[in-house]
Amino acid sequence: MNTYPVPPVTFVRGAGSRLWDDNGNEYLDFLSGIAVTSLGHAHPAVAEAVCEQARTLLHVSNLYGTTVGPEVAATLDRLIGGGGRVFFCNSGAEANECAIKLARRWAGPGRYAVVSAYGSFHGRTLATLHATGQPEKHEAFQPLPEGFRHVAWADLDALEASLDASVVAAVLLEPVQGEGGVNPATPEYLQGVRRLCDERGVLLMVDEVQTGLGRTGKWFGFQHFGVEPDVVTMAKALGNGVPIGACWARAEVADAFRPGDHATTFGGQPLATAAARAVLQVMEDEDVPARAAAAGARLASALAALAGVKEVRGLGLLVGAELESADAREVAAAALAAGLVVNPVSERALRLAPSLLVADDEVDAAVAILAKVLGA
Repeated sequence: MNTYPVPPVTFVRGAGSRLWDDNGNEYLDFLSGIAVTSLGHAHPAVAEAVCEQARTLLHVSNLYGTTVGPEVAATLDRLIGGGGRVFFCNSGAEANECAIKLARRWAGPGRYAVVSAYGSFHGRTLATLHATGQPEKHEAFQPLPEGFRHVAWADLDALEASLDASVVAAVLLEPVQGEGGVNPATPEYLQGVRRLCDERGVLLMVDEVQTGLGRTGKWFGFQHFGVEPDVVTMAKALGNGVPIGACWARAEVADAFRPGDHATTFGGQPLATAAARAVLQVMEDEDVPARAAAAGARLASALAALAGVKEVRGLGLLVGAELESADAREVAAAALAAGLVVNPVSERALRLAPSLLVADDEVDAAVAILAKVLGA
């Protein structure tokens, strides 16, 4: 269907941080399928796990137990901090749908509203589209489901004014707004949000779909800010390209769900969770948060030194480069023609999200391509 523009290139093969198109041209991938292939393309441990599971058991539905999903859930719970439970699904939007439904079930009748920030992105289903703080994306699909409020990003006063505890069930925020231009929160802001949620008896739900699993230099973005959320959503990097998402919640919040309240046919199936188990094992073995922090510092420093770059924002290997005057779409297109995959997230901002296993020489090569493009 006519939901995407005509693709500028067609990729047929990948290995690590490299991609090849159908004409044999080679590219450095500094987008990773929008922060998905965080171990790089065709990682051998993930490939082997998927192949082995495909030969063993693909799917039986959640009417029955399987062995891999509970192991992955326990690992995620440990990385988040413990004391929670996990619902598996297939995407970030579905993880956020689960969070929204859980908030309503937990809060009880009459308390249904979710407050999110302008500039946010939470998904493309009708509910998560309305949670997304980009009104221009709403108009074509009105009327959208009720129960969503938006406030200015990083504005505690605006948030406080919106938190009517008689109707609000939860606050949903990203630790770094990815689609909004790569805008990190501050400790003061998120700690203030946590305090307000505690005062009003409202859940703090953190959307880690793009930021989770090492991308920011910690396992989860919220861990930079000294807060403990009630609900955490994730997807993207969890399967390194195999579709899988998850919604984690503190046990006492998760207990609000009863059998039949929420479900998914494919969520947590053995194939997807086998990929996730392999991904998490490699991530822990390689200490990807530390690698992302070091490589991200190298990338940010080199970008900041380029002529034509006004500002560099982000955490770890989720990096935004604000351009002085160039059109980000034109720069991204020129970079692609020169063999570098990045993408524009606003008129002036480029997003870079390379593999968390990216090598120093690959970082240097990517920056050199951008320097040449901006110089032209």
